[in-house]
Amino acid sequence: MSSPAERYAASRRKGRGELAAFTATYDFDLDRFQLDGCEAIEAGNGVLVAAPTGAGKTVVGEFAVHLALARGQKAFYTTPIKALSNQKYHELVATHGHDNVGLLTGDVSVNGEASVVVMTTEVLRNMIYAGSRTLDTLAFVVMDEVHYLADRFRGAVWEEVIIHLPRSVQVISLSATVSNAEEFGDWLAEVRGGTEVVVSEERPVPLWQHMQVGRDVHDLFVDEEGAAAGAPTKVNPELLDAIRDKVRGTEDDPRMRRGGGRGGRDRRGGRDRRGSSGPGGRPRAGGARFGGAASRTEVIRELDRDGLLPAITFIFSRAGCDGAVGQLLAGGVRLVSEREGERNRRTVEERAAVLEGEDLDVLGYHQFVAGIAAGFAAHHAGMLPLFREIVEELFTAGRIRAVFATETLALGINMPARTVVLEKLVKFNGESHVEITPAEYTQLTGRAGRRGIDVEGHALVVWSRGLDPMAVAGLASTRTYPLRSSFKPTYNMAVNLVAQVGRQTAKEVLETSFAQFQADRAVVGLATKVREQQESLDAYADAMHCHLGDFREYAALRRRITDVEKEGKRRRGANRRAEIAVSLEALRVGDIIRIGGRRSGLALVIAPPRSYKGEESAPTVLTEHKQVRRLVPADLDGPVSAFGKLTIPRGFNPKSVKQRTDLATLLRTRAPDEQAPSVRTRATEAAKGEDELLAQLRRELKEHPCHQCPEREVHARWAQRWWKLKRETSSLQRKVEHRTNSVAQTFERICVVLTRLGYLDDDGESVSDLGGRLRRLYTEKDLLAAECLGGGAWSRLDPAELAAVVSMLVHEPRREEHDPFPRLPTDGVSDAWQDMLQRWSELEDLESEHALPLTGEPDGGIAWAVHRWASGRRLDEVLSGSDLTAGDFVRRCKQVVDLLGQVGDAAPQPHLRTVARKAVDAVRRGVVAADQLD
Repeated sequence: MSSPAERYAASRRKGRGELAAFTATYDFDLDRFQLDGCEAIEAGNGVLVAAPTGAGKTVVGEFAVHLALARGQKAFYTTPIKALSNQKYHELVATHGHDNVGLLTGDVSVNGEASVVVMTTEVLRNMIYAGSRTLDTLAFVVMDEVHYLADRFRGAVWEEVIIHLPRSVQVISLSATVSNAEEFGDWLAEVRGGTEVVVSEERPVPLWQHMQVGRDVHDLFVDEEGAAAGAPTKVNPELLDAIRDKVRGTEDDPRMRRGGGRGGRDRRGGRDRRGSSGPGGRPRAGGARFGGAASRTEVIRELDRDGLLPAITFIFSRAGCDGAVGQLLAGGVRLVSEREGERNRRTVEERAAVLEGEDLDVLGYHQFVAGIAAGFAAHHAGMLPLFREIVEELFTAGRIRAVFATETLALGINMPARTVVLEKLVKFNGESHVEITPAEYTQLTGRAGRRGIDVEGHALVVWSRGLDPMAVAGLASTRTYPLRSSFKPTYNMAVNLVAQVGRQTAKEVLETSFAQFQADRAVVGLATKVREQQESLDAYADAMHCHLGDFREYAALRRRITDVEKEGKRRRGANRRAEIAVSLEALRVGDIIRIGGRRSGLALVIAPPRSYKGEESAPTVLTEHKQVRRLVPADLDGPVSAFGKLTIPRGFNPKSVKQRTDLATLLRTRAPDEQAPSVRTRATEAAKGEDELLAQLRRELKEHPCHQCPEREVHARWAQRWWKLKRETSSLQRKVEHRTNSVAQTFERICVVLTRLGYLDDDGESVSDLGGRLRRLYTEKDLLAAECLGGGAWSRLDPAELAAVVSMLVHEPRREEHDPFPRLPTDGVSDAWQDMLQRWSELEDLESEHALPLTGEPDGGIAWAVHRWASGRRLDEVLSGSDLTAGDFVRRCKQVVDLLGQVGDAAPQPHLRTVARKAVDAVRRGVVAADQLD
């Protein structure tokens, strides 16, 4: 068989076009959807390709790269994360050579002027705002994982790029399968011009769904009799029986009922160590799980026995991932040969040689190496990025067979497996534990099945007590999900747009966002209904036309009278209930009152109202009809007042019929004459003001010409319908107005705030010098950073102090770990912290005043650690006494470096710019400089 290069050369000689030459480089035939996408590009159009994970949609993007090189043009290949950029860079270098391919990821710049440059989407956004000359010859932009625009934190960047790229650039958008691909394609066509939509919902490798109950694996679905082939819609009854048997078994097991046994609590209330760890606190072999679920060791061993490795197990917990590795090590699990394990060990040692020896313990290096040598590893954001990169490389190469991961892996590089295992369907989203969505389930299980290697992929959900198989079936049977825009204007975006195109044009540009496109589509139905109702209103207006005068005016008078009467009645009712409650509270034992209603007559208070914990109890009375009852406001027509007094006999027993009869007789004979005002009199006095208004309105009604019309009531019925429909129509119009131009309205409010703070000139139409600094700050807290930068508090800091202060703008604690009184290293940092809090508070007030999303509160949680690191301390010293993992610390440090670089460009004082650059060097050392991920 000839090589791809030979087939490519032969194809070029035959002159069959670039697509033919491109396809000749592959040793397999492209799928129809891949060819459709490539043909659209070759025809000069943009294209949106939506296909399942692993279907091979990146082939379409690679054709754009091929076309750019063949035509002597330039192509950018954008990815959402640096790890994916690195992977794509190496793949393209392997195909096209180092000279033709570059890499730009913020902290890495390799051959940035090459014909093909791989970069993160943020880098391209920043190049657009900076007016980079590199864009002049740009012909293609591939946006891999374009469905990231739904990400609530970063999604806006994708829309910014799509909107602001020159129309001459062909955009190739590669997306996971979404249910509204046509809608997204329509928007792309509107903002980019000709764009074809190519959708494929077929997985190249079939995916089978299973559940593991105990040690037994069951298919999740069975083919229903009569159903179309390949349409499993029925949950496997054997699976349901197995779960029922398991539930009964655990209920009969007293250890399970008590929550003892595996992982439960001992009699002293402490955690049962037998289930969680072995001697010496080491993880217990097997990692047994509560509720009869298979242990991690059992699951991996079963998969290994059945030939279903390599596998990725999603655990949604960093500690759980590390614990799983410990459990397999304690259980003596080995998934690769000793020779392969030794090779893995040497690879890790070579790659980790850049790390300082004293840092290895705190990085968990030794357990990491032991797991890798045995063929398994953890993968989560708390790990050192270098370690994650090693895991990804070895797993992709088939040199480790099992990975325990959080969901970050699902969003990361292309790392398919034969089997994906899910232990739970609940995850912590930063605020609470929530069930995973069908979209997330699809993305997680989409890793199963390697094209060209596996004939089928497997998704395995491990059953545990409380996990509903019908819920799993619901997730597994939902293949697609809608793409929703998360686009919101930011302060940095606003000043950049105003500087480049002016405020009015910027507003018009923002109205072309996908967010506004979707909002406008959402109001199409409402607007149609408004139009229909407006036609009905016109017809009703014709029907109520009166030859004597304006009947709409006459109907308005009638309606006003009705409203006044209803309002008066409502107000009188509320006043009456309040007065009744107050009058009941004032009653005392022996008071004689008169009650109205169905059982009206005299009554004697025999027990007063009582107050307990803010609640008032009703008084108890004896009526003249010998009844003892609790008196509540509903029994009364109006407030009551005592008009006499009667002494209750000592020892009176309300349960005694004779005593009740004697006292009721005494009440009737001793009660004085009543002088209490009647309820009707009170109501008349209360309604006196309303009566005057009603009388005036009724006079106007009678004097109106339409009042004499013989068909007045017929017209009135049409008028009533008109008013009802008018009210509904007005409500719909308010909804339409609220959604229409919502993005542009937010932009306008942002411009008002920026003008007030001086970032835009007084007329709000151009960017001031202050705004020029904001243009260079891309952090999420961009305006707060600009405010602090111009305040002067940072100009007195040394490099380590500045790094610590900048960390307050990038650190976001996990869960509820925010510390309002963080440990701060120096007085200078403390002063800058107080200054930052004051500015944040003022900014928050201003944003609240203008109904804008609030800037997040700065957090000084890692300021102490960052200061020590920037001062040259060792990693173990920095993390000593902290819950911060090495991976989290390194990731935050790289974000600090990124923002310090922006401060170095934007700072008004030369001294501060110099300090910022020194701070970059102080932070970017050792383990922080050792990797280039994240």
